[in-house]
Amino acid sequence: MLWVLVAASFSVPTKGFSCPGSAFPVHASTKVEAIASASCAVVRNEILSRVAKQGQGWHDPHNNGSYSVIDASREDILELKRTTGWPGLFTDKLNFVLEAENAVCVVRGCSESQVFSVSDMSTNYCNLRMLYCGKSDGCRPVVTDFTVTERVVMPSIGAGTNKNACLVVA
Repeated sequence: MLWVLVAASFSVPTKGFSCPGSAFPVHASTKVEAIASASCAVVRNEILSRVAKQGQGWHDPHNNGSYSVIDASREDILELKRTTGWPGLFTDKLNFVLEAENAVCVVRGCSESQVFSVSDMSTNYCNLRMLYCGKSDGCRPVVTDFTVTERVVMPSIGAGTNKNACLVVA
């Protein structure tokens, strides 16, 4: 079951999420909570492998953006950023919190635009989704395929959550 909650970025619940913040008081953002049918170590490895393999076997299907790691020193939190594809005008920061729950991994992601923005054409949602989705979602894993069920998707006002917008570059 997918729940989509629409709220202003300043009033979205933050329990369990680690959001990167933005210098702009008005900015688009999205939070996602998903359940991956794999351990958190496997999920973490897949996320980092996609970032590392850009241009070498994996690309961002949401307009061919470019991901980079800000901090991956903790096993349970990943801090990343994504710059839009050519001409690279926009940057978003995103964090993942990975929490083991029995034999699965609860993935909580938060992506925030680093510029003044309201409408994001689903970019913040796709920033997160493209790093954990599996073959059954139309995505291309690098190391390990696993299924993911999104439990909660919380966009800020004006931010989109269109899954089809995430897969626009083959």
